[in-house]
Amino acid sequence: MTASLSLNVSPEQLTRIAIDIATSVGARIMELREIGVSVADRKSSITDVVTAADREAERLVVAALQEARPDDAILGEEGTGIPGTSGITWVVDPIDGTVNYLHNLPAYAVSIAATVADDAAMADGRRAIAGAVFCPRFGELYEAWEGGGARLNGTAIAISGATELATALVGTGFGYTVERRIEQAEMVSRLLPRASDIRRSGSAAYDLCSLAAGRLDAYYERGLQPWDYAAAALIVREAGGAILGRDDATMPGEPLLFAADPRLVHELRDVVLGAPTA
Repeated sequence: MTASLSLNVSPEQLTRIAIDIATSVGARIMELREIGVSVADRKSSITDVVTAADREAERLVVAALQEARPDDAILGEEGTGIPGTSGITWVVDPIDGTVNYLHNLPAYAVSIAATVADDAAMADGRRAIAGAVFCPRFGELYEAWEGGGARLNGTAIAISGATELATALVGTGFGYTVERRIEQAEMVSRLLPRASDIRRSGSAAYDLCSLAAGRLDAYYERGLQPWDYAAAALIVREAGGAILGRDDATMPGEPLLFAADPRLVHELRDVVLGAPTA
């Protein structure tokens, strides 16, 4: 059962809003990229950058959401925290893959999700019911709403169905602090001998959408924040994938998120965490 009845709006309607805003803002950040990009600030480390385009993109997303849904709350990566009264919180990453964007690499995306409170959902206590991820350099629009399946540029998509780690192409990402990267290197060292290969695009949203489209067979990452995965994790689930946290008592997100076919995701988690095998 979706939240549409109590919220008096359907997840599909919310998805249409997310699509319109993500594609519009995606076109704008492409224009800004042509003009030129520079670092405006740094966050957790010298490599964790924010560009002026990130801030401009978030401002545009927030303005559009407030016009379309003035009673909704908004949570944005670049500091937006607007309360609401409708029961819906929009979770926004204006440019997921900022380092790629800065270096003119193509894997970056605008990610917008509509979420509702649900303590049994993700690590932040929200459940995404609608979302869109737009990758402007690739011209790829991923969308999903709860119970409605997942689509890429309007065509239904599904996960690859890979069930064996030995033949699985696995996506991942790395954090920005030295301590986090040491932990992640240890995880990779456990996984690499067991998987077909590993890929890292530099955008969690794009990697998760690649999983949903059957391009990757599995994905995991340490240290994701809600704006990194809210829309894309919904797209994965609607494409037939399963999402796990660090253990059965921990919701997906921070500290860990694992995604794959339901028949593969537990093996992926066990290997990455170095769980003993029978």
